[in-house]
Amino acid sequence: MVVAADAAAEALVKRSGTSFYWAMRSLPMAKRQAMFALYAFCRAVDDIADEPAPRDDKLDRLEAWHGELDRLFGGGMPEQPIAAALRDPIVRYGLPREPFVEILHGMESDARGPIRAPSMAELEVYCARVAGAVGQQSVRIFGCRDAAADSFALATGHALQLTNILRDLAEDAADGRLYLPREALDAGGIPGDDPAAVLAHPGLPAACTWVAARAEARYGEAEALRSAMAPADARALRPAVIMTAVYRRIFERLGERGWQRALEPLSLSKADKLWIALRCLVLGR
Repeated sequence: MVVAADAAAEALVKRSGTSFYWAMRSLPMAKRQAMFALYAFCRAVDDIADEPAPRDDKLDRLEAWHGELDRLFGGGMPEQPIAAALRDPIVRYGLPREPFVEILHGMESDARGPIRAPSMAELEVYCARVAGAVGQQSVRIFGCRDAAADSFALATGHALQLTNILRDLAEDAADGRLYLPREALDAGGIPGDDPAAVLAHPGLPAACTWVAARAEARYGEAEALRSAMAPADARALRPAVIMTAVYRRIFERLGERGWQRALEPLSLSKADKLWIALRCLVLGR
């Protein structure tokens, strides 16, 4: 079952077209399979939160994943193949339970109803759960032992999630969601939290600029933390650097295009992602 789950997890990553795939290709087989299993878990619970199903049904299915964690960390046999694929990584890399729980809490926030204009403090908690906690598990798999690894993971997770929010404004609004924080809307003079009204407001570019400044600060914080690490630990984080470089390029292109065009779709091609990954590997960044 574990072999099949590993294969299914890798196939899922390939099909997704995510920048995650190119970053993880640089890892040895065992670490790569561990990261694919982690990604598959995140994708599975994210799909539950996003699917068009009754709220209680989604929360029940997410609660079932807490049961899978009970079995994984209690010596039992998981029921789902994706959970089975996590058994070896948990033991091999000493992955703690709490970040998995935090990821589930983040998905539960989305499942309970559309998030609209949270406070920045609330958004930081959300980012820490849906992105930072993933990073905390990832740095353990990568083999980074520096005491600042968790802080690096949280800063990186915040930067990437804020980039997602800025890139996906129109897509999220179509689902009734608005992740721009209340403070950003206030900076743009935007009242209310109706997604369609916010996106049509002339103050939207100012709100995006406010969020972009926070994302830029988080990118800088993550890079400073990594630069201060011992060379071996900094090298261990190279897969994270590759993925961050892809997201940072998206972030830069959003800014270069201008926040007046914030609702237009933007993505990088597979060739762009591959070039960024190769550049990071060749330059050793």
